[in-house]
Amino acid sequence: MTTTRLEAFSDGVIAIIITIMVLELRPPHDASWHALSALTPKFAAYALSYIYLGIYWNNHHHLMHAVDRVDGAIMWANLHLLFWLSLVPFTTAWLGETVGAAQPAALYGFSLLMSAIAYTILVKAIIAEQLHHSGGKHSKLRELIGQDVKGLISIALYVTGGALAFVNTWIAYALFATVAVIWLIPDRRISKKLTD
Repeated sequence: MTTTRLEAFSDGVIAIIITIMVLELRPPHDASWHALSALTPKFAAYALSYIYLGIYWNNHHHLMHAVDRVDGAIMWANLHLLFWLSLVPFTTAWLGETVGAAQPAALYGFSLLMSAIAYTILVKAIIAEQLHHSGGKHSKLRELIGQDVKGLISIALYVTGGALAFVNTWIAYALFATVAVIWLIPDRRISKKLTD
């Protein structure tokens, strides 16, 4: 199987996730700026999650450029990633409703952590398929990604942020936003080497 169907399905699921998330932003009943400003925490949570979904969509697109074939393990790993991403609207809505509360912040961090782990599993499944297909000699993706220090740092920041949510939620929010900033630029290791 080629990557086209997998990529199209993933694009559609991520688009639906974003649509569900925006439907949680309900306009105020009062026609005043004050009523609108009360939605700031919800909008901030939405904006951060939108950026995260955009990062996953963008990096998934770049990742698929390094894949020639898709096997069952890759399909299940991709579905695993989409499962965790599909929970982002729920954790975002709870976070936006309860700014400053530890449990929603920790759960939001957990959903981000599990999405990052699922993405790592997808990468490893692709590398395993490439190694199997080449008789253990070559994986284009492994050469492109290397040690994936950026991914490991992200996972460490999610774990730290989730734990610190019970100490100071604002530090947790800052760590989650820091990971988004780290990933705002797509993974150039893949796009640059594939175009060389």
